[in-house]
Amino acid sequence: MQQEKGYENSYKYFENRDCRYYPCHRSDHINCLFCYCPLYREETCPGTYKWIETKDGRKVKSCIDCIWPHMQKNYEKIMNILSKC
Repeated sequence: MQQEKGYENSYKYFENRDCRYYPCHRSDHINCLFCYCPLYREETCPGTYKWIETKDGRKVKSCIDCIWPHMQKNYEKIMNILSKC
């Protein structure tokens, strides 16, 4: 994925290559602005997730393979979703 011009370290995009967890996902560029996904509590979201059943029968959302909130082009989409919550 190519980084868009004008996004580097802007209010819409920040990449922290010095983070001890970087890279947290498999991608050339990761938007660290949403290090913890603000859509995790949403029942449905546009990212890639799956429901996993725990030993006690509860279901938890697993977003381990999701890079959707870390893609620089999705900043406006995330802000739009959050504004409706």
